[in-house]
Amino acid sequence: MANHTTGTRQQWLTARLELLKAEKELTRRGDQVAQLRQELPWVRVDKDYRFDTDNGTASLADLFQGRSQLLVYHFMFGADWAAGCPSCSMIADGFNGSFIHLANHDVMLWAVSLAPLPKLQTYKKRMGWSFPWASSAGSSFNFDFNVAFTEQQQRDGTIEYNFARGAHAMDAVPVPPPVAELASTCGTDAASYTRDRPGLSAFVLEDGAIYHTYSSYARGMDGIWGMYSWLDRAPKGRSETGIWWRRHDEYGKR
Repeated sequence: MANHTTGTRQQWLTARLELLKAEKELTRRGDQVAQLRQELPWVRVDKDYRFDTDNGTASLADLFQGRSQLLVYHFMFGADWAAGCPSCSMIADGFNGSFIHLANHDVMLWAVSLAPLPKLQTYKKRMGWSFPWASSAGSSFNFDFNVAFTEQQQRDGTIEYNFARGAHAMDAVPVPPPVAELASTCGTDAASYTRDRPGLSAFVLEDGAIYHTYSSYARGMDGIWGMYSWLDRAPKGRSETGIWWRRHDEYGKR
């Protein structure tokens, strides 16, 4: 508090009312952006993607489970990793309370990862999660939706993520220390870690056809990273210096 402004209750109220104007403007702009998302053209998905789920092999259409809308969180968990990404894990901690409500509002929420299903099941049990999680092992799904990349793309510097080439911190050379730190917590090397990226993709099922409607990456994940919404309302904001978060069962262990 030593370097922060203090004042009377009336001064606080005056400033708060000015802030309220900005907050209302942001809310209205958010509504407008949401409408723009929904107005994007739909792109038909004709490829026969296959997934491994708790109930056996499933198609993309099967993931809808009777709903007309599907949201897929591309969870970073490489095939040879020992654990899922801690950042994705913190985001996914908010899924348990959301997916049941979405499922009852015509929207299925799934996480999808490259790791084989037994690894996902073991990690899911460790984390205490109940939301549906499928493995896309052996499928081009993650690659087609720009969240997984080949070693050749990495060597050639041709990775295009978040609608740009070489613009993300994970593309930096040398690898930034925070990225290397996250990789080590997954039991993998930085090169492998940065070939798998987070994202969100949306699909709709209409008249028997599936369409891809929306994808978002990088800071586009802020909206579903619920913890940041809380921190943005805390007195000191995000106050971040490096990778401070852990998987929820690791706090106090290091």
